[in-house]
Amino acid sequence: MYTITKEIYFCYGHRLMNHPGKCRHLHGHSVKAAITVQAEQLNDQGMVCDFADLATCAHEFIDGQIDHNLLIHENDPLLPALEAARERYMALTEHPTAEYLARLIYEFVKEKGFEVLSVTLWETASACATYSEA
Repeated sequence: MYTITKEIYFCYGHRLMNHPGKCRHLHGHSVKAAITVQAEQLNDQGMVCDFADLATCAHEFIDGQIDHNLLIHENDPLLPALEAARERYMALTEHPTAEYLARLIYEFVKEKGFEVLSVTLWETASACATYSEA
């Protein structure tokens, strides 16, 4: 089995409403998503896939939905204030954790036809979350 990994860097804001610590407050992250795809056989150019094709796919979702966006739970009481202020946000059905964001990226890239092995989202230099279906 062959694998390649493409790293994508972006930023987002969020809060975890029910978190007992400081993560319940609005804050932001500059993150790295490491997207790993696999193939049993290399393509006619000797690749799993072109890194640029994988990056283009990932950026479609990340740039359009997550990057420089406020990610909050759909039941967050801040929603009316955000709407009134015409702020950009993305209301999620689950809490906007690194684990859930890794899953969203995984599912988008997989839906676009890539054989995704895993997505790891580095929330800080020393903390990451990985989603895979294996």
